[in-house]
Amino acid sequence: MSVVLGLLSHTLGRVLRSAGLRSGCHAPREPAMEQDKALEVYDIIRTIRDPEKPNTLEELEVVTESCVEVQEIGEEEYLVIIRFTPTVPHCSLATLIGLCLRVKLQRCLPFRHKLEIYISEGTHSTEEDINKQINDKERVAAAMENPNLREIVEQCVTEPD
Repeated sequence: MSVVLGLLSHTLGRVLRSAGLRSGCHAPREPAMEQDKALEVYDIIRTIRDPEKPNTLEELEVVTESCVEVQEIGEEEYLVIIRFTPTVPHCSLATLIGLCLRVKLQRCLPFRHKLEIYISEGTHSTEEDINKQINDKERVAAAMENPNLREIVEQCVTEPD
């Protein structure tokens, strides 16, 4: 049932967005190419599994279409901005979720990009610290060298069969 609701929510969101009835995080309406790229990004991240629940980030509404923004910053290069919302303001796994988002997008995005990942403003008690961690290349690289952490990330980003 939750899978059906997730697909229905995803489809309805696309219809509303393409009709111009829904905008992303109070952002101005994007040009068609950037909007297509944003949908492409969302399709990649929506299936990431939550580290402690059997649900996807889409099912838990940690990520939504409206919180993916894509801006063209050069010829065939884009800035991808993700603003995700942890399930609770003191979520201890918010940094891990941000790491999963970064890893999956780095692996799967088919276009040149720069990536910025943030916790939605006001949705976590330590959002500033977490935002710094998940956007620091050296910290991300160090985290992925930890075999236990890498295994958890792999479980979260691997597509279900």
